[in-house]
Amino acid sequence: MAIIAAPRIFTGGNFIDNASIEIRGDRIIAIHSPALPADVSLSSGFLTAGMIDLQVNGFAGTDFVTGTDEGWRVARRAIGATGVTSFLPTFITAPIPTLAAAMTRTAGFLEQREGSRALGFHLEGPFLSERRKGAHDESVMCDPTSEVVDQLLEASCGRLMMVTLAPERAHALTAIHTLTERGVTVSIGHSDAQQDQTLAALDAGAGMVTHLFNAMPAMNHREPGLVGVALTDSRAHLGVIADLHHLSPRVVQLIFAAAADRVVLVTDAIAAATMRSGTYELGGDIVHLADGLPRRSDGTIAGSALTMDEAIRNTVNVCGVPLTQALDSATRIPAETIGAVGIGDLAPGLLADLVWWSPDLRPLRVWVDGEIVHDAGHQV
Repeated sequence: MAIIAAPRIFTGGNFIDNASIEIRGDRIIAIHSPALPADVSLSSGFLTAGMIDLQVNGFAGTDFVTGTDEGWRVARRAIGATGVTSFLPTFITAPIPTLAAAMTRTAGFLEQREGSRALGFHLEGPFLSERRKGAHDESVMCDPTSEVVDQLLEASCGRLMMVTLAPERAHALTAIHTLTERGVTVSIGHSDAQQDQTLAALDAGAGMVTHLFNAMPAMNHREPGLVGVALTDSRAHLGVIADLHHLSPRVVQLIFAAAADRVVLVTDAIAAATMRSGTYELGGDIVHLADGLPRRSDGTIAGSALTMDEAIRNTVNVCGVPLTQALDSATRIPAETIGAVGIGDLAPGLLADLVWWSPDLRPLRVWVDGEIVHDAGHQV
């Protein structure tokens, strides 16, 4: 058993002062305020739950589709150092056999214990709109037929957790029903869907929108489309990439003003995250990182080099979002979005995934399952 005391603890969407967390094994068993005599007393800053990133293509030089067992280990340790204690490795559009083989090959990597916890796979494609392809390969996009969906579910070894799709594709509504019945969160993205198509997808069980405003039509005052529905329909959780490239700070403000309790901060990070400018992989293809932004050779933005702690700093310091809202959007709300049990907050019975933050919003120490995975600028 251990007791950790901090000047402030973020729990249930609010800060409490002079508090302590009591941990037994991998679980929180109590929160005390005022703080009890502690085994560890943190002198400054505050404690939160570990952050959850639902869209990570790669990290620290490793692309998750092509990465080796050791590459995944390096990436997981680096992700953990940013305060992310759980994440979804994300595979972008590729031929169905390629995606199936990649999930089967890497399913065992999800069980690694170092660093951040990989919860399961996120397939961002191939059921996307060619008209909103972004950095995806339109030549291998396809409809989510029952046969294809079943093939991917089987290949994932039960670890498929999220699928981004365009609901206007043939068979999409049936696919949404099938996936959600199997416990998979469906996110609407890379889509040309209009209002009625978006509402039909939410009615069918879709629960999220992938990187809101990006790879979708602009909102019109007579046809609000995907963006308008996302901002106003309480069923839709809203993925936001706060790297200050994908969205203007004022647009981030707008999203939080409209739907603060549904915003999910994501990085959409690729292998270039935490790395120097140069050439990296995204789903096995080549992208170039320069001036902090990855692009394909034709100039198309290809994911990001964002880390989640940087997303918090951007959201608060540049976009003017209250710290409590930003933290909720990286902890409790992502857990709610995918129905994850035991993570996303600091409360009795939940896993002891913790982040000690400095006053200037930098992770100083990170725990996963009650064990330190990052401390004072180095990985453990």
